[in-house]
Amino acid sequence: MNINFEYDHVSASDRLEIFTSEKIQKLIDHHDNIVAIDVYFKTHNSKADDDGRVCGIRLNVPRNTLFAETSAENFENAVTETVNELQRQLRRYKEKLRSY
Repeated sequence: MNINFEYDHVSASDRLEIFTSEKIQKLIDHHDNIVAIDVYFKTHNSKADDDGRVCGIRLNVPRNTLFAETSAENFENAVTETVNELQRQLRRYKEKLRSY
């Protein structure tokens, strides 16, 4: 599966892409109905905001799109929190499918 990475006011990082791919692979292993994945990295320019690193992940699944975005002090923490949120969303999505 192809993972699309987009950077907004952030320089591209192979290390960050590898870290994110490993985290997302765990989602793919548990949920085989993921069609496409888009990952967004951006920074907030506000000096008052300590959590200036933002990661957003969009998962396309049949008949639905799941999205989560988290802000943290570094991208690794933001990715981890975002993947955890998507794990919860995927669990709810699968429960809805089973109820039909």
